[in-house]
Parts: sequence; C-alpha cells; structure tokens
Amino acid sequence: MAIDRDNGAFPMAEANRLVADLMKPNPRIYWPDFLISVSVGWAAFAVAVIYPLSSAPGIIGVTVATLALYRAALFTHELAHLKTGTFAAFRLVWNILCGFALLIPSFTYHGVHRHHHVHDVYGTKEDGEYLPFGTGNPLGILGYMLLIFILPAFFILRFMVLTPLSLLLPPLRKLIWGQFSSLTIDLTYVRASPKKNDPKGLWLAQEFMAFIYGWTAAGLVMMNILPAKALLLWYGVALLIFALNSVRTLAAHAYRNPGAEQLSVAEQFLDSVNVPGHKVFTNIWAPTGLRYHATHHLFPRMPYHNLHIAHQRLVEGLSDNTLYLRASRKSLWDALVRLWQDAAAAKSKLAEVPAE
Repeated sequence: MAIDRDNGAFPMAEANRLVADLMKPNPRIYWPDFLISVSVGWAAFAVAVIYPLSSAPGIIGVTVATLALYRAALFTHELAHLKTGTFAAFRLVWNILCGFALLIPSFTYHGVHRHHHVHDVYGTKEDGEYLPFGTGNPLGILGYMLLIFILPAFFILRFMVLTPLSLLLPPLRKLIWGQFSSLTIDLTYVRASPKKNDPKGLWLAQEFMAFIYGWTAAGLVMMNILPAKALLLWYGVALLIFALNSVRTLAAHAYRNPGAEQLSVAEQFLDSVNVPGHKVFTNIWAPTGLRYHATHHLFPRMPYHNLHIAHQRLVEGLSDNTLYLRASRKSLWDALVRLWQDAAAAKSKLAEVPAE
C-alpha cells in the first residue's frame, strides 16, 4: 500500500494553537494512576499464587494482575517523553515497583523511543520501533506475534546471565548493549553506544538491580520461601503483558513505509492510528493514552492524560478535520484488519510483478 500523503494540506499550525495549553504533565494524575495500577497488579498476582489457577480467585487474579501490571508497565512510555531531569522520584519508584520486577528497567526504552519520533528516522530502517508490516507478507504479522513466547525468557537471559558476564567480558558488553538492551520490535536494531552526556552510571545501576531482583526471586524459590508456581506465574503474566502490548503495537501504525523514505510530521501522523473506541474497553488494551497514538505522534511531549482532550478539540475545532480523521479507526479489530488487508494487497501486487 502507498504511503498516505498529506499533500501539504495538514493544518498543523491551527492544531498547535488548539492544544498549546495541554503540554504540562500533572504529577497528581501520574502518581495515583501508577501506584493504584501497580499495587492492584501485585496484589492480584499474590492471589493467583495462593489460589489454584483453575479456581475463580486464581483466574481473576491472573486476569487482574495482567491488566493492572500492563498499565503500570506502559508508564515507561511516559518516562521516555518526560523532560530529562524531571519526575526523578517517579522514575525511581516506577523502576523499584515495576521495571526491575518485570525485568524492563527504564533505560531499555529511554532514548530508543525518542529515536522513533525523530523526523528523519521514523519509519526508516534506523527506527527500531517500526517494521513495514503493511507493505509485505501478512505472515510476517503472525511471525511477530509468535515472538512473544520467548520474550520473557530473553529478558531473564539478558539480566540474570548476560549482565554479570558482560562486566567480565568487555566484547560481550558491547554486543549486549547494542543488540540486547532495547525494547524494540525490529530484532536487527542496533543501539548506539552511550554518548558522553548519557547517564551511564545510572543505567548500569538499573542493570544491576534487575539482576538482583531476578536472582532474589529465584533464591526465594530455591529456599522454599516462595513456591515454584510464583516463577511460572511471573512468566505467564509477563507473556500475557507482551501479547497485549504486541497487539496494541500492531494497531498503533499503518506501517506503510518500506523504510527508504523520510516522512513529514503530518505523513507520520497519517501513518499512525487513533482508536478512540469505547472509553472502557479501549483503555484496557491501549492504556495511558495510547489509543490516541496518531495524536501522540503530532504532539510527542503531550502527557497521556491530555490526549483525549486534545483529540476532542482537534475533531471539533479544526476548520477542516478531514485529514485528522483519516488516521482514526473504529476499533482494535478495524485497525488490525486494515493492517492485514494492506499486507495482503502488497503481497498480491508484488506477485503480479513479472520476474526480470
């Protein structure tokens, strides 16, 4: 499928004026939202450990733990966009209560995600958070989803085994930093070496803490303080969280850029997806404002709690909202079906091209 061009007509200046007052993050929203989510998540996890998984409390515990911890984990997206040097206590608490325990410390997303928003990087081969699903074989979408089954094992290996080894073997250190230290969807992505002003000491401390959390949990099981079921349940909940996030990621963009072209800000918006959807159900699979992913690409610094307001203002306030509405989908199903159809159409078109 062709890239959805804006033809120079996107009312960007007008859009900026409509939402100019919505850029300030509110800690009185961030703190209770995260703390309630993570507390409910770990409490439900404990219930699932205590009760048989075949029982009603066990099933409810797994479900609630997955959804609540999924929401808590996705605050890493907000951390990636918050101005450097701000929300320091929130970043620390997020890592202590969520990032280290799920083996996804915040440095694995820091910088990597901002790269995704760089004007001349988005959608190109240098963008680790983009794969041209909409221009290729639909089976590639299925292959991407199958990867979720090994992702928890990958992070166990990364932090519990490779972290200490890399400190003893400098060449291994360079390898795991470049290829095993980023939350991306492109497995070929190579992370750049830390720059002079990067908080390398802080990142090393986060690695060490993830290592400590992982081996502490394993040690508690070996000492019979925790049941082995707790580790198996952790793997299962982590797998479900990655599954939810993978589905959300597929619905976040149209993925129509083959990787060779640079897109304008408006074209990046039109290659992205809003799913206003149902105010309850949509917030379950796309929490922390991520159902407005296209709007987020217009205004990356806008905090999640203002994206719904921004969307309403743009729909109602733009003198011509035609292009803005083009990025919207009716539902998660609609977004996924369109992606699959684009991929199938691209495959069919390639099959019609005669071999030279």
